[in-house]
Amino acid sequence: MTESELDFAEVRRAFDHAAASYDAHAVLQREVCDRLLERLDFMALQPARVLDVGTGTGYGLAHLRSRYAAAELCALDIAPAMLKAVRARLPQPTWVQRTLQRLTPHASRLTHPVCADMARLPLAASSVNLVWSSLALQWAHDLEAALRGFHRVLAPGGLLMFATFGPDTLKELRAAFGAVDDAPHVNRFIDLHDIGDMLIHAGFANPVMEMDMLTLTYADLKALMRDLKGIGAHNAAAARRRGLLGKSAWARLEQAYESNRHEGRLPATFEVIYGHAWTGDKTQREDGRQVIRLNIGERRRKRGLA
Repeated sequence: MTESELDFAEVRRAFDHAAASYDAHAVLQREVCDRLLERLDFMALQPARVLDVGTGTGYGLAHLRSRYAAAELCALDIAPAMLKAVRARLPQPTWVQRTLQRLTPHASRLTHPVCADMARLPLAASSVNLVWSSLALQWAHDLEAALRGFHRVLAPGGLLMFATFGPDTLKELRAAFGAVDDAPHVNRFIDLHDIGDMLIHAGFANPVMEMDMLTLTYADLKALMRDLKGIGAHNAAAARRRGLLGKSAWARLEQAYESNRHEGRLPATFEVIYGHAWTGDKTQREDGRQVIRLNIGERRRKRGLA
């Protein structure tokens, strides 16, 4: 068991528990989602079907529905309580509205909630045109498998667009916990370059990667920990230490974190990675070999052999 392995059941439990409090604490998540949405302005894409991976309470999904009013949306999350929040934010159209949709080409379509693991998408091959994911990929227990799955479900010419966290995320908290014990307390995040390599291996073409460093500040460590708990982002490492910190360990943690205080506030750094890539014509196999299409039937007809 490595330090980077996640306890998938714990991830699901944490986000189920946090669904009710998520929006009150998700300041950073909304900011990142807004920045990711701005990047869509530069994409010549009018998707018929959109898959939102790790939809959470549906903040990004609502913007996607507004942007692509004629698209059919699929909201995927591992936490049933999150999908319940999506239904409350984006209620399904009535039967009258659905009837009007069939008569009005640009009316908003149905939103389909799907409770599933992002690495095991229950969708048909080449069935969506845009896979969108804002701050969810860091919770994949097998990111490379998830990227291969995204490529499989995307139609030729489809787009993957995502934001995720990089290795310097919560670096202050990770260092402070190092003064307490050797157990993993902060999840490990994958480097930008490694994600780019995974995209190529998954079959994507022309990946573009960017990085931002965002910093939130807090009055004290308890406020930071409340935010992390409120969005369900506490430690889910499979090798994590079970149980709460004792008073002595918490005091050492606070003391270690205090060394970061600047102008009366405690910083929390988040390395945000933005990326997008296209599927191209999907003639590249997952093992990296090129698929050459031989139109033998057409050639035979031209030669009068068929």
